[in-house]
Amino acid sequence: MMKIAITIAALAAVAGTPALLQSAEAQSMMMDSGGHIPDWVKPIASSWLDGDTSDSDFIDALQQLIASDILRLENTVGVDSLTIAFTPVKPGDPENFMPVAEEFAEFLEGQLGIDVEINLPSSYEPIIEGIRFGHIDAAIMDTGPGWLAHKHSGAEVIMAEVEKGRIYYQATAWVSVDNDDITEIQDTLGKKVSFTSNTGSSGFVRPFGALVSGGHVTIDGNDVVALDRAVRDAFESHAYPGGYGGAAELLARGEVDVAFGNDRLPTYLDDEDQRALIKPAFTLGPVPSHVLVVSADMSENTKKALLDAMLVLNGDEHNEILYNLYDVNAMLPTTTNHHLGDFGATIDSLLGFEDRLLNKYNVGN
Repeated sequence: MMKIAITIAALAAVAGTPALLQSAEAQSMMMDSGGHIPDWVKPIASSWLDGDTSDSDFIDALQQLIASDILRLENTVGVDSLTIAFTPVKPGDPENFMPVAEEFAEFLEGQLGIDVEINLPSSYEPIIEGIRFGHIDAAIMDTGPGWLAHKHSGAEVIMAEVEKGRIYYQATAWVSVDNDDITEIQDTLGKKVSFTSNTGSSGFVRPFGALVSGGHVTIDGNDVVALDRAVRDAFESHAYPGGYGGAAELLARGEVDVAFGNDRLPTYLDDEDQRALIKPAFTLGPVPSHVLVVSADMSENTKKALLDAMLVLNGDEHNEILYNLYDVNAMLPTTTNHHLGDFGATIDSLLGFEDRLLNKYNVGN
């Protein structure tokens, strides 16, 4: 039931409790379908306030009244539904991630009292386009796509993941445990490498950006064709397996020499033996953690309601839902400028990267 605690406060206000204001907003929440406050509501509220009716019985009565449409609740969220998008970051197909996303949606529906729909594409491009054109209201995104969603549609960052007290993670190059030849970024040239995806912040933007900014690779052009050509020329082979787990799997199986990702890459491997086969070679610097972005058109009331609901996930009772999504234990409020900082400049330096994310070219990877 939507905002049952607010309903209790509203009933108390109608009953005349001195500690609560009889505001127009409180009373409007108690209107029946004819726009009137039923006379018999006051005795119910008074009995509860006097201690003659238990909390559980009182809430049961409220739920029955609301379900029967005798009492009407005002929609304080401001919308009837929200569409929230994700891309899976754990190993496995999207259909294996769907139950986790649906559990999250059910939680939000219970908190907000509105329908929450899940959008689960295999890449960030349709998420960015969906936010731009109003088909997606919010998304949990990697930093790079989050920056472009902000840059091209005015989407705002309102929360960031916190993992072990950090709101960033280290972009890291991983190698097999017996490989001591790769110790810095230029050592990866001419090798078999795996990025996490062709848009990942720690798994592509930071490592390939380091090669470009360090003068080891030149992008001969300003579109995605030139970017892809530069990637092909830089390595013996390269792969985009679609996530941290995929990159770690390729390295553990010996199919690549280097896997780019974050500093927790082994945790995305389910097999303990595989985890023991890889080690960090070097780090490439901090990358802001994943973000919750909302569309520029979202009202302040809706943003606040969504943010308040998300904060509930930080508590012990519901924390498993958040952990199942992205292996993190908390998300905290922030802003675009505070969280992303100058990381957008790194993204902008990768010529052609925007074209890739915004799907202006149909180029194979």
